[in-house]
Amino acid sequence: MRLCATGRPVRRIWTVELRPQPGGPVMLCPHCPPASGALHSEAAARPAVVAHLAGHARRDALPVHLRTCQCQERGCPWHPRHRGCSGRIALVLTRESGGRLWRLADACTACAQATAHSAVVPEAASGPALELPRRCESRQKKRRNRGTAPSPVVRIREMLSYLAAALPPEVVADARLLAVQCALRATGSGQLMLPVGLLRGMRMAQQQGPWQALEKAGWLVRLPRPHPPTDICRIAAQLLDATVLTQAPGRAGRTQAAHAALRLTSHPALRELSASEQLVGLTLATHSCPNTIKGVIEAERIGRVCAVPPDGLAATLDRLVTAQAARSWSYDLGSEDITWSLGHVLADWSNHPLPHHDVPSG
Repeated sequence: MRLCATGRPVRRIWTVELRPQPGGPVMLCPHCPPASGALHSEAAARPAVVAHLAGHARRDALPVHLRTCQCQERGCPWHPRHRGCSGRIALVLTRESGGRLWRLADACTACAQATAHSAVVPEAASGPALELPRRCESRQKKRRNRGTAPSPVVRIREMLSYLAAALPPEVVADARLLAVQCALRATGSGQLMLPVGLLRGMRMAQQQGPWQALEKAGWLVRLPRPHPPTDICRIAAQLLDATVLTQAPGRAGRTQAAHAALRLTSHPALRELSASEQLVGLTLATHSCPNTIKGVIEAERIGRVCAVPPDGLAATLDRLVTAQAARSWSYDLGSEDITWSLGHVLADWSNHPLPHHDVPSG
């Protein structure tokens, strides 16, 4: 007897084109009716594009065990040849043609790393769930999250990867460090109340440049304080795409990851370094191989994540060695990879990103 599958196949690759028009770019999606109006600028279009693609991903949700690498399914046309598909399947956001074409698709870790101008998008917990009695629901959620929630190191690494694709290349390191804190500390709706004391610890309490860079990129907008101000010790902001990209399970876990990132960049060995050097140090610590002090990453990729030009990367890595944040580093001309060994500062942090008393009990 022949079985007949009548269900609609779930699409796991979506694209959006930004087509230039006199009044501003128009967003075109092959799966949706044409947009009714133009977007004012390319920077303003970025959040709209990401939100649109994420809407497709939510509507076409698929259990993790049924998802496949869409790049491999098409013969891996999105990147140069590499050693083969491997690693977990994740949603990967890719920007092509100078930002005119955006793609969101399932891809394996190997393909995601080999694809230029791409980033892994932090995802919400998805998949079928049992209908539970109300009194048992919260207990079951805690048990489920305890075993599946990503570690602070993984959360920071994925957020750095996302910001590499979501922010324009001209957004410099101090704005990216601020964006990491904003994205990890925001609510599910993208609202943010950032303490001034935290900004003082980051040495950004009196700086307007990082905020202005993120606003210019269309990534967030600062909110005016009420009159009279009810809380003068906090800065309010709205992340324009936070409802899509800060939904990794558990806001408490994301906040702990933000604390961990701040703890590393505030360490005495890194505190006196520049924002660019702190960001590279954070990237090395979060991209090292698990349970080791060594790591390897493409030079182009680390430059893109940290907004460091190629001619400045070597000097930045040398200063991290001088500060004992890294023991050594080398560059392979053949593979164009950067290989490093962590110094005791980054090695201790990568093994214990949070102090013992900050680790959740359940």
